[in-house]
Amino acid sequence: MTTLDQRPNTALLVIDVQNGVMSGAHDRDNVVANISRLVDNARAAAVPVVWVQHNSEELTRDSQAWQYVPELLRRDDEPLVQKAYGDSFEDTDLEPVLAERRVGRLIVAGAQTDACVRSTLHGAFTRGYDATLVSDAHTTEDLSAYGAPAPDMVIAHTNLYWQYQTAPGRTAGIVSTADVDFAGAGQ
Repeated sequence: MTTLDQRPNTALLVIDVQNGVMSGAHDRDNVVANISRLVDNARAAAVPVVWVQHNSEELTRDSQAWQYVPELLRRDDEPLVQKAYGDSFEDTDLEPVLAERRVGRLIVAGAQTDACVRSTLHGAFTRGYDATLVSDAHTTEDLSAYGAPAPDMVIAHTNLYWQYQTAPGRTAGIVSTADVDFAGAGQ
């Protein structure tokens, strides 16, 4: 269990599922559908949904590219964390948002697998959170022209190594969208 005291609750963390990020994403429609299912299930179980939105030169605030994809609608009562770095905790208010909700366990979905998703998983884990990656609810674009593996291989590798991630007092792992169980996760 988490190393964070008095943090028994779970939250769904949805990272950077923005138009500009998802426009060239591998298996975009299936990943967005899985994230939508996760959001619906979290809401039904009264588990907080925390949205993360990246800001950069390519994703300028209020631009069409910066907006979340139209299939995913954030509720006004759901926190929105703005970030400028890969790790969603770095120089943001994510930690206070989670602390206020007594969250010590994160279910993580979003984009991009090899950048913000991976950085946030590691950032959460090193800060004491339990961190579970939803294996079929994260994606990345094809950067093979720059020497990266094909997107399906990046996703498969991330799922492989996160499945076996360990550290004292914390849990990590992967789970498919169909197997995420928010019931009893607390709020």
